[in-house]
Amino acid sequence: MLLWHAHALMTDVLVTVDTELSAALHQRGVTPCRNVENSIGGVVRSGAFGIGWQMDRLEEHGLKGVFFVDPMPALVYGTAVVADIVGPILERGHEVQLHVHTEWLAWAPQSPIGERRGRNIAEFELADQIVLLKCARDLLEEAHVPRPIAFRAGNFGADDRTLIALSRLGILWDSSFNPAYLGGACRIGLTAEDRGAVRRHGVIELPVSGISDRLGTIRPAQVCALSRWEMTDALRHAGSAGDAAFVIVCHSFEMLSRDRRRPNRAVMARFVAMCREIADNPDLRSAGFADLDPGIASVARPDSARLAPNPVRTFGRVLEQAAATLRYERPWLPAR
Repeated sequence: MLLWHAHALMTDVLVTVDTELSAALHQRGVTPCRNVENSIGGVVRSGAFGIGWQMDRLEEHGLKGVFFVDPMPALVYGTAVVADIVGPILERGHEVQLHVHTEWLAWAPQSPIGERRGRNIAEFELADQIVLLKCARDLLEEAHVPRPIAFRAGNFGADDRTLIALSRLGILWDSSFNPAYLGGACRIGLTAEDRGAVRRHGVIELPVSGISDRLGTIRPAQVCALSRWEMTDALRHAGSAGDAAFVIVCHSFEMLSRDRRRPNRAVMARFVAMCREIADNPDLRSAGFADLDPGIASVARPDSARLAPNPVRTFGRVLEQAAATLRYERPWLPAR
């Protein structure tokens, strides 16, 4: 509890990056090298805007990133691909944690669970989930990653059996619960009102943060989902309320347009503004899972309510998204 008390007036902000190769590109016959370049490096004609660009921006602001790396493509491409991905992250002092996309089993010559397949880990029985998570953890460790202490399911597609499996493998933290995905891929038995860290089935669930949106919906704290105004207000809201943690989601390829042909400079500007707010706000502290005190899951003080809806702020995001779509998401535009 000492660590938590030392930072009791600060909110730990985790900038998490789901770092993954594209199963869709593989299915279209894209080579492993090109998949890594595009999905991880964010390489397009005008430059590289993937995890290297993100780490540059984080480091310029004195921040730490948490990279949830999916090692499952190693079952298809070989183990060297994982080392190529995690090497630069570790060298630059950021955190690598465990991520799993089970759709890669469809192309694995030798699957650890035989012929059974599924898009999300929640589609598998507990015994299979344990095998898959152990396999993925071992693949990361073979690439010289320190034993992971946190996990996030691909597509947020976990269930309570996933938490049990993580507990049996000694993984303390999970961040698969995204309230915006409830009723869909996310099957963990929590509710939209569960915002802070909570102990469940032997692990600590640290949900993805978000804001309340129009019509009672939740919009996740994802760089491509919130405007600069929304993200800034959400961070300030969490910090001023003294919330224990605020979890932001990004992807290794999120700075690119959806067709992966050009940088989306609107999203890039959001990322930089987010970094600036975390760095400049005295109520916020950049953190990884290794910096967190497990005691935040047992503190009597609950986290504050999510940032309330604001019609003007929402309308501003809709306009911003529309402008960015017109400028960056049209496939007939030349690559930039």
